Amino acid sequence: MDIKRRIASTKKTGQITSAMQMVSGAKLSQIEKNSIAYQQYTNKIREIVTHLAASQLIASARQKSTAKAAEATNGTSQKSLRHDITLSNLLVERPIKKTGYLVITSDRGLVGAYNSSILKAMVEMISENHKSADEYAILAVGGTGADFFKARQMNLSYEYRGVSDVPSFNEVREIIKTAVAMYDSGVFDELYVCYNHHVNSLTSAFRAEKMLPITDLDVSEVTDKDQEYITEPSVDDALDAILPQYAESLIYGALLDSKTAEHSASMTAMKSATDNANNLISDLSIKFNRARQAQITTEITEIVGGAAALE
Repeated sequence: MDIKRRIASTKKTGQITSAMQMVSGAKLSQIEKNSIAYQQYTNKIREIVTHLAASQLIASARQKSTAKAAEATNGTSQKSLRHDITLSNLLVERPIKKTGYLVITSDRGLVGAYNSSILKAMVEMISENHKSADEYAILAVGGTGADFFKARQMNLSYEYRGVSDVPSFNEVREIIKTAVAMYDSGVFDELYVCYNHHVNSLTSAFRAEKMLPITDLDVSEVTDKDQEYITEPSVDDALDAILPQYAESLIYGALLDSKTAEHSASMTAMKSATDNANNLISDLSIKFNRARQAQITTEITEIVGGAAALE
C-alpha cells in the first residue's frame, strides 16, 4: 500500500511539473517574439543617436588631439583650448569612484541554476573588483537577488520585485528611470547590468554589460559624417532628450533577455522534474509488481500446501 501511495503522489507531481513546463514554454515563445520586435526599435534608435552624436564625438576627439599636440609643443593646457562643444552627461566618462550593478534575478524558484549562477558570479566579481562596500552599489531586480544581498549585508541601494513574466516597457519604466537618474545624479559613476543571457532553449550565459556611460557608439558606422542636421534648439539638447531613451532601451532589452533565459530555465527544470517523476514511477511500479507477484506466489503456495494436507 505504501508503494501505491508513492506512485499516486508521484503521478500527481509529474502532472503538475508537466503543466508548468507547458506554461513556461508558452511564456518563452511569447517573450521571444517581443524580444525580436524590440530589437528592431533598439537598432533604429541606436542609428539615430550615433548619427546625432557623430559630429560631437568627432569634434571632441579632435579637441583632445589638438590639446595634446599643443601641450607637447608649447605647454598649452587643454583647458585653454576648450570650445562650446558639450557632450551629454550619459556619454562622458568620468573618474570611477563608485560602480553600480543592476542585478536581474527571478522572484521565485523552480528555475534550476538560473539564480545561483548569477549570484555566484556577482559575489566573485564584487570581491575581485572592490575592497569595501563604499565602492559599489547594487540595484536588485527580483526577490531572490534582493534577499540574497540583504542576508549578506551587501550594499543594496534599490530593489524591485514583481516583474511580470512578459514585462512591458511601461511596467519596468520605474526601474529604468531610477537607474538612469542615480547615474545622472552621481550616485555611481558607471553602471553594469548583470543577468543571464538567453543563448538557446538549453543554454544561458552570465553577462555583465556596461550600460552607462554609453560607450558603444561607433562613429565608423556613420557613412555620411559631414551631413548636417537641423535641430531645434541644438544638437546637444536633442542628444539630452534622446540619449536617456537609448539608455532605457538598453536596460529594457537586458530585462527582456533575462526573462527569456528565466522562462527557458524554468521549462528545462520542469522537464527534468517530469522526467525524474516518470522514472521514479517506473521504478516504483516494478517494485510494486514484484511485491505483488511475491505475494501471489506465496498465496498459491499456501493454497497448494493446504490442498495437499487435505488429501
